[in-house]
Amino acid sequence: MKRIALLTSGGDCPGMNAAIRSVVRTALSLNLEVYGIEQGYKGLIENKLIKMDSKSVANIIQRGGTILRSARSETFKTVEGQQMAVNVLKENKIDGLIVIGGDGSLTGAKKLYDDFKINVVGLPGSIDNDIYGTDMAIGVDTALNTILKCIDTINDTASSHDRTFLIEVMGRNCGYLALMSAIAGGAEAVMIPEVAYDIEGIIKKIKKRYEEGKTRSVIVVAEGVGSAYDFGKVFGMIGGFDTRITVLGHIQRGGSPTVFDRILATRLGTAAVEALMEGKSGVMMGLQKTRIEAVPFDEVLGNKKLIDKKLLEIAEVLSR
Repeated sequence: MKRIALLTSGGDCPGMNAAIRSVVRTALSLNLEVYGIEQGYKGLIENKLIKMDSKSVANIIQRGGTILRSARSETFKTVEGQQMAVNVLKENKIDGLIVIGGDGSLTGAKKLYDDFKINVVGLPGSIDNDIYGTDMAIGVDTALNTILKCIDTINDTASSHDRTFLIEVMGRNCGYLALMSAIAGGAEAVMIPEVAYDIEGIIKKIKKRYEEGKTRSVIVVAEGVGSAYDFGKVFGMIGGFDTRITVLGHIQRGGSPTVFDRILATRLGTAAVEALMEGKSGVMMGLQKTRIEAVPFDEVLGNKKLIDKKLLEIAEVLSR
């Protein structure tokens, strides 16, 4: 192993830059040449490789997003596109590749490993925390803190005006962000894709809270359940509440990473380089309890990460 490359793919998330920094400086410490690939798999196909040194990653650990940038690539989804990417890696004499991203990015990495025998190690980067094999993905903690700050701020105005607020957060197929922010933010209810919702039951609960003297209500909605605006109309018509909607959108994906995300990304980045040096490939480095473990792509992509039922119970008990 003499020369490695890395790319960030799919949606950006806070902590990617910390991972890039860790990969580059760990590689350099092991006397490896390291190249950054701009714009993910699209950039790989287009041969957008840049040689990186210690200075390349100076003063980036605190920055959100990714200095390598990211892009979607329909071409890479084809066998022809994948062969083009492999040709670029071989032309540049790349011995190992590190891919930072979510399910789609790791699926691409698995293709390179399975079909073309490329040495690949993946790192989980997704604010949804929907990647199997890791307790937390890069960016999740920062996104949760961003959401929680918004909930706390909205609580102030909600209390001042006796209003009900529906806050829509990211999570098309996974309700982790919604559930955890609802617990931490003291929300009255949470609606996530994994659990069937009961509109009338939620409205009944909110009415009871108002009768008990509560001056505001907050409901967190994962985008995968439906539009908060549509639910707001229902709450207004059936419940008669003075309802306001806040859709957080892409604000959740940006911002300076928290301490947790910086340390997690750094540990994962170092572990990825060490894994390649040890001859490991076709694996994702994941956080399991307090340890960084190598998890085979087959296991990561062949399983669905489930919501902890105990957390659902806690959310229900605390919102009564």
